[in-house]
Amino acid sequence: GRRLLLDFKMAFLIRRVREVGGIRNAFSILMRTRDVRAGTLVGEDKYGNKYYENREYFFGRHRFVFYARKDFDASQVPPEWHRWLHSMTDNPPTVEPPENRKFLIDHLENKSGTLDEYVPYSTTRPKIEQWQPNQH
Repeated sequence: GRRLLLDFKMAFLIRRVREVGGIRNAFSILMRTRDVRAGTLVGEDKYGNKYYENREYFFGRHRFVFYARKDFDASQVPPEWHRWLHSMTDNPPTVEPPENRKFLIDHLENKSGTLDEYVPYSTTRPKIEQWQPNQH
């Protein structure tokens, strides 16, 4: 019983390491995402993110992305791929591309927490005076 289970787990581990491209890639993926997933490559977006599907996983976890950049953020996924990742559509954008519309602008990632973030400013004078410490 236990020996068979151990053999099954080792075979699964070896197969998964081969699927992701070897021990070095498996370790790199494990350190970045805390999970080593493998699947069928479905497509790649214009930012270099690669999208995979593996129907052996539970629904909701069967589609996933490997980001092109190491400092990844979920806002780096374009809307058409977001739809596919969250199972809003069955066909990926490689099979069913979105309509081109004049009024749509190109997707931008969220810049919060960076030097390029949007910082609003007020055009009105403050109605109260702020407290300044260590001033008499």
